[in-house]
Amino acid sequence: MRAKTPSESLTTLTDLVLPGETNYLDNLFGGELLARMDRACSIAARRHSRRIVVTASVNHVAFTKSVPVGSVVTIEAKVSRTFTSSMEVYVDVWIEDRQSGEKTKVNEGIYTFVAVDETGKPVPIPQIKPETELEQKRYEGALRRKQLSLVLAGKMDPKDATELKALFLS
Repeated sequence: MRAKTPSESLTTLTDLVLPGETNYLDNLFGGELLARMDRACSIAARRHSRRIVVTASVNHVAFTKSVPVGSVVTIEAKVSRTFTSSMEVYVDVWIEDRQSGEKTKVNEGIYTFVAVDETGKPVPIPQIKPETELEQKRYEGALRRKQLSLVLAGKMDPKDATELKALFLS
């Protein structure tokens, strides 16, 4: 299986925030934004694996700024690291200023997807080959994030989390 670059999975969704998608402060509901992020990440994961993909976890979401009604929202997702059948997808969310067109990052998240066959059984996927400095940084951090998620979920003994131990014991 040929290794792929993160850019091969790049998915960009652009949409408008409508009044029916906002809270009492006229800002986009967090759950609505999470759903849009999940869709973009799902497409990126599918582009990388060329398989059916399912969301395994939402590992991190940071809401740094509100998204007002009428905003143009751009969501960019791409695979940051792969494992045997799972892949980490990093997603960035931007809004455009209505007057200047200047983009501001308002949110980011990290999702994990698993590639499966038609019966739901996990299947192997291509590895990832980062190209840019940011892709390399996200790639290197992915194993630590995976181990932390597994430890917190009780699926990995902390003493086996070698990448995490290296952070604290080196």
